[in-house]
Amino acid sequence: MKKLTLNLLTLGVLAIVLSGCGGVKKMVENSPTVKYDVNPSPLETHAGDVEVTVKTTFPEKYFNKKAVVTATPILKYEGGQTEFESTVLQGEKVEANNQVISWEGGSYTFTGKVPYNADMLKSELVVDMAVQIKEKDAIPIPGIKIADGVIATPTLVQNKPKAILMPDNFQRVIPETYDAEILYVINKSDVRNSELKKEEVEAFQEKIAKATKDSTIQIKGAKISSYASPDGELELNEKLSGNRGTSAERYLTRALKKMDVEGYDVKGFLSTIETAEDWDGFKELMEASDIQDKQLILRVLSMYSDPAVREKEIKNISEAYEEIKTEVLPLLRRSQMMINVDNIGYTDEEIAAFSKDAPEKLTVEELLYAAALTDDNAEKLRIYNFTANKFPEEIRAINNVGFVSLAEGDVAGAKAAFEKAKAIKDTDIVKNNLGAVALADGDLATAEQLFTSAMSAGDAVSYNLGIIKIKQGDYTAAVNYFGNKPSFNAGLAQLLNGDANKCLSTLGELGDTDCAPVYYLKAVAGARSANDQVVISNLRLAIEKDAAMKDYAKKDCEFLKYAGNEAFVGIIQ
Repeated sequence: MKKLTLNLLTLGVLAIVLSGCGGVKKMVENSPTVKYDVNPSPLETHAGDVEVTVKTTFPEKYFNKKAVVTATPILKYEGGQTEFESTVLQGEKVEANNQVISWEGGSYTFTGKVPYNADMLKSELVVDMAVQIKEKDAIPIPGIKIADGVIATPTLVQNKPKAILMPDNFQRVIPETYDAEILYVINKSDVRNSELKKEEVEAFQEKIAKATKDSTIQIKGAKISSYASPDGELELNEKLSGNRGTSAERYLTRALKKMDVEGYDVKGFLSTIETAEDWDGFKELMEASDIQDKQLILRVLSMYSDPAVREKEIKNISEAYEEIKTEVLPLLRRSQMMINVDNIGYTDEEIAAFSKDAPEKLTVEELLYAAALTDDNAEKLRIYNFTANKFPEEIRAINNVGFVSLAEGDVAGAKAAFEKAKAIKDTDIVKNNLGAVALADGDLATAEQLFTSAMSAGDAVSYNLGIIKIKQGDYTAAVNYFGNKPSFNAGLAQLLNGDANKCLSTLGELGDTDCAPVYYLKAVAGARSANDQVVISNLRLAIEKDAAMKDYAKKDCEFLKYAGNEAFVGIIQ
């Protein structure tokens, strides 16, 4: 009763004041006749602001000729309000520099914006006016609601920028070739003992012997390539290269048998190739030599393809040919022996065990691979930190410390790691990752600069730029950056760009998911495309997966027109 008495007293005082103000009283009484066109309605937030345009139209004989009106759009919400900039209007007989509203009627258009905050999600836009005539006190005109606010769908963007992991180059099976060369005397094909005692051939034999005793090495096959130098008759050279292949094969077969190499006698284990005139080898040796007239001889090789013409032209360069006979041709009379092996690395189980119990036994590639074997981020971080300490110049380990730190929400730790990686080498991957840190910290300008300088780093950069463009309100650019790869943010960009159906299609490609925001965004897209079934079914799923979605949906202006829908009301109650 006390409150009611106070209100009646207040109204009584106001009535006395108004009765003494003549035209002011009439303006207050007729305020409902003022028309407001609001765009957008409901209000929306884009790029962090709420911007609105209000056209206010005053009817004929409303605006007192001596009145000064201060109009202030105000966004009111639970716990507070935010005022837009005020506009001062004046009647025809006021001597001032404000916009004049005629006694016959008139209008003014206001455009303004204020920073968005989450409390504005459920709010009302009202226009407060105060009327003053001459020197008398300004009299307030009660605020009139002109729009609801605020659609905040752009704020649903998932600000989870993608960092890039630097991969390992681990190979469990690493091919290797053991090789040695046997040289022959001119026009001969027998294997000399002196050749078999060469350090090169003895080392070749030792490697094969070791491989037969090492379970981590598998001998896969052998190959012999035999050659004749390109001087002399072709028929003779064909015979020589064949005989040299045979003699080398005879030696290698005996050696493999003596060392108990499994499968040496199986068909296909040993392959042979004979080259009668080794012009390719001749060219290679000439290019590496210091022989006089080297360039002239190489020109002959490029000008003539006929072997006989080549040989004749080269022999005509008599002084150089004497050097060729002693320094080049003897090295072309040869057989090359090759043994192909596979080096077999640790199994996944062994690598995982070593990474925990004896990580010092692993190579850098094995350590990086070990981190990829686990889904436990704490374990990944331990392995990457160990690797970074053991190999302080290994950029991949340091970068990956940052990658896992960012995934765990440790933005400061991620930044420190990426800065260390940058000090080693400022790659595009590192630039993207530092941009991801800046974006996570809300520094859009720095993030955009880093991303645009790192475009070659891959799709993650474009995705991150898509997030920035949503935050900047450039939805067309965001759609282009996200491309055709489905994601929540890609669907959001499409919806904000005016394509609700494309949004639904993109989110549908994500399949069944536990991500409540995906279903919520589908419901919003359904509301924008007037598809009640999509709204109800997806909003129900969103709330089932995250009960907090219920309170958000109650406030969300995207669903204003569903306030009377029984199914909708049943879900949000």
